[in-house]
Amino acid sequence: MLRHLGTKRTYSHNVKLASLLGLTAGFVNAAGFLGFAVLTTNVTGHAALFAERIALQDWKTARVVALWMFLFLFGAFVSSLIVSWVGRNQRFSYVIPILIEMAILLSVAIWGYRYDQSLVAKEIFAGSLLFAMGLQNALVSIVSGSVVRTTHLTGTFTDLGIELAQVIQKRKEDHPALEARIKLRLAIIFFFLFGAVAGAYLFHLLHFYAFVIPVFILVFTLIADVFRIAVKRYYRQYNPFKKHLDKL
Repeated sequence: MLRHLGTKRTYSHNVKLASLLGLTAGFVNAAGFLGFAVLTTNVTGHAALFAERIALQDWKTARVVALWMFLFLFGAFVSSLIVSWVGRNQRFSYVIPILIEMAILLSVAIWGYRYDQSLVAKEIFAGSLLFAMGLQNALVSIVSGSVVRTTHLTGTFTDLGIELAQVIQKRKEDHPALEARIKLRLAIIFFFLFGAVAGAYLFHLLHFYAFVIPVFILVFTLIADVFRIAVKRYYRQYNPFKKHLDKL
């Protein structure tokens, strides 16, 4: 679901990607908000907060909010740079950004108990999560060809509204493609919301250790891709029936 790019990419790949990483983003958004009182998967709300702090001449908080917005941007920049350096057409070019995101989430799970609600601590923990979500959002956008975005729902709801209107306006022969896009939007929305509910519930239950859960989701995502490649290679090399058919 992550390694396929361009013409090799299918609708099924995008649905799987939207489901697993949308679940991760929703979880981090809810758990991050409960843990640090900061939305950690997008920057829209931070822009309004930044403007308010500027208007109130609260320069200290404005600086922190500006840093959060920059870290989300920087995460997207780093993710894109890594994929470009490794090579978009090379397998496993997505592994490094995912590993960085896993390391950040695991660090928050391990050291979150040290959070003392100070502005500096909030700056560090919330900023690290925003950086991780910037990494993920850019990676998903690159891999899917900008079809899937998993860290926020504003654009997804907008696209869904447009496509629902098009179902009424378009000819019936255009409906299958529209319905496929609508199902993809609904998958993103459902899994993001499901992840948010799970994140809220498990944070109340496990506190900061709840951030281990999205790490497991990301591990499963990587293993699913790597294991599938290994199975296909084994099948091609050692399948006796395939060898027999090749001789015919």
